[in-house]
Amino acid sequence: MEYETVIGLEVHAQLLTKSKMFCRCSADYANAPPNTHVCPVCLGMPGVLPTINEKALEYTAMTGLALNCEVAGFSRFDRKNYPYPDLMKGYQISQYDLPICQRGWLPIELDGETKRVGITRVHLEEDTAKLVHRTNELGETYSLVDVNRAGTPLMEIVGEPDIRSPEEARQYLIKLRAILQYLGVSTGNMEEGSFRCDANVSIRPRGSAEFMTKVEVKNMNSFRAVYRALAYEVERQTAAAEAGERLVQETRGWVEEKGVTVSQRSKEYAHDYRYFPEPDLPPMAFSRQWVEDLLARLPELPDARRERFMKEVGLSLYDASLLTASRDTAEYFEACLPRVPRGPDASGPAKAAPASLQKRAKVVSNWMLGDFARLLNARGLEIGQAKIRPEHLCVLLDLIDQGTISGKIAKDVFEEMFDTGKTASQIVTEKGITQISDASQVEAVVAEVVKANPQAVADYKAGKQQSLVFLVGQVMKATRGRANPKLVNQLLEERLEAAG
Repeated sequence: MEYETVIGLEVHAQLLTKSKMFCRCSADYANAPPNTHVCPVCLGMPGVLPTINEKALEYTAMTGLALNCEVAGFSRFDRKNYPYPDLMKGYQISQYDLPICQRGWLPIELDGETKRVGITRVHLEEDTAKLVHRTNELGETYSLVDVNRAGTPLMEIVGEPDIRSPEEARQYLIKLRAILQYLGVSTGNMEEGSFRCDANVSIRPRGSAEFMTKVEVKNMNSFRAVYRALAYEVERQTAAAEAGERLVQETRGWVEEKGVTVSQRSKEYAHDYRYFPEPDLPPMAFSRQWVEDLLARLPELPDARRERFMKEVGLSLYDASLLTASRDTAEYFEACLPRVPRGPDASGPAKAAPASLQKRAKVVSNWMLGDFARLLNARGLEIGQAKIRPEHLCVLLDLIDQGTISGKIAKDVFEEMFDTGKTASQIVTEKGITQISDASQVEAVVAEVVKANPQAVADYKAGKQQSLVFLVGQVMKATRGRANPKLVNQLLEERLEAAG
């Protein structure tokens, strides 16, 4: 029997608010000593009263609007009851039947086709404390509780079970994280835990409309881990079904080192949490004007920016997609093109940039997606952490355009800029590596190379064009890559033609 994969993703994203969700404690706890960003509210002390963080409401509604959701006119918080060591008060303030946003969709692109993945809801809750597991000198294990994270605003985005492969799931998460980063509502950092994903996975006979037993998979902290965990789980469930085994609804954890999922606990149902309206917080009403104001504040999102890069500066779909996958990368690219058109004006559709600007855009794109991306990946850095700023890259490109340095020299200069933070002008001056464009100087080297390589000259005269490439290489080697390549080709061809 052929089976179809059914995947629904639940994403939790910590919001970039200054304070926590229901108290005034700082939400900037990442590098703080344990239990220093706490108060009676986030410690869960008896008799305390929470208050709602308005900025977190705005960020959640903005996310819903960016995901094509409906923003509710009325919403409320609920108590979600469950006993766990990282939940001191025994319940979490969350939302159940009246979320802030619902019924949206997110488009993903795969193999040249666009698919809409439904968004069930976007709601707010508070994050839990963090358990730190230790082992002492005797080999005994124990756990400590760091409450700094407790109460941090946590937005949950629940997707419909519309995803049909691990690769679709990966593309969904990449696109969703990019939107959150463009909105400025979350860092989207999976490694730090500010962007976390749980997946509900099941299989069913292809063509069937019925949902079968689903398994929840947790503990995936990278896009690669999500892909591998889902691929493993689909294979495990398929093998079990083919062997006639009964699948059980459960929560399984991904073990990165072993490449497997392992059973953690039976899956809870909603009624197990005993949801009821939070008695210490008032219900919330959102006016139409409030929603319209938030809609007007939405920035240009990845899809819109990608289309603009294609229309206005002539980038290919491939290049534009890569450059807009990250807000920082897209803004870096635009900072290298200060005169790029910013979009349509009141008189009509946007006009394409002049040919000179389109050429510059392609050159910048090539550097960013080539040498720059290679060095960032090798050093494990994001573009915002690089020492090379947009104005530094512009100076380097200007030196190439002016003929001051060659493209080959520029690659070496760029790598030193990346490592040291020096400007291209500084490096070129210090090392004396300006391009040789004086025809008399290059002519002298060309003459020596032609004289020293009679066989290559004979091959060229016999019609072997590859010999010219060899001779050009010899001239560049003799000048340590400083000779103007265009001038070298011209002078070599002239001398070889003149020789017969």
